[in-house]
Amino acid sequence: MNPVIGITPSTQNETNMHFVSAANIAAIKGAGGIPIILPFVVSEDQIRQIGNMIDGLYLTGGNSIDPTLFHEEPHPKLGEINPIRDQYEVAIIEEMQTQQKPILGVCRGCQILNVALGGDMYQDIYAQIDGELLQHKQHAPASHASHFVHVKEETLLREIVETERIKVNSRHHQANRNPGKDIQISGIASDGVVEAIESKQAPFILGVQWHPEDLATAGDTVSKRIYNAFVQACSENENNT
Repeated sequence: MNPVIGITPSTQNETNMHFVSAANIAAIKGAGGIPIILPFVVSEDQIRQIGNMIDGLYLTGGNSIDPTLFHEEPHPKLGEINPIRDQYEVAIIEEMQTQQKPILGVCRGCQILNVALGGDMYQDIYAQIDGELLQHKQHAPASHASHFVHVKEETLLREIVETERIKVNSRHHQANRNPGKDIQISGIASDGVVEAIESKQAPFILGVQWHPEDLATAGDTVSKRIYNAFVQACSENENNT
């Protein structure tokens, strides 16, 4: 059977709308997964039940993250946050880790994954990192790969992409800083910004700072490999339960 992938949606505070881009849905479907959009719940029993229902968790991009989760006050350049989403995603990440199920996070999803596991992040890279940085909020179509990422050896990401350098798209002003417990940095931009993290122990916990969903749906081979590897890990997990 095809594995069921739970997708966390973005939110709009003013309208309270929950939404997921078509590219995220298409990327999961294209890799053979069955995508379902998850509701935000706070009950431990409901979170556990959702964890039991899905074979893998996909954390999408979106708004900024509450810095009090990593013991900081809000920076003036911090964007809009949604505390309910933050609380829910931290809880479902912890539940999936407990159940030893695969997790893939993109952009904001990469950041909340690291924060949930005890790491921290830059609230605004341009205000908080000294030195000249790349353009991390590209002025180009979403499916355009605009800068390079160096992929470290002996990592899950390197195993997936099969090359030491990949080209990615970029739409962010925040980024991970210090990795959380049992998390390692597996991809980095030429300016030193963290572009990918992963678990040192779990078979598949991976976060990437870019948006592979847009690249995959445009036909990018490397991005397709990321989704294929994730869905395959979810399928193997399903078969073992």
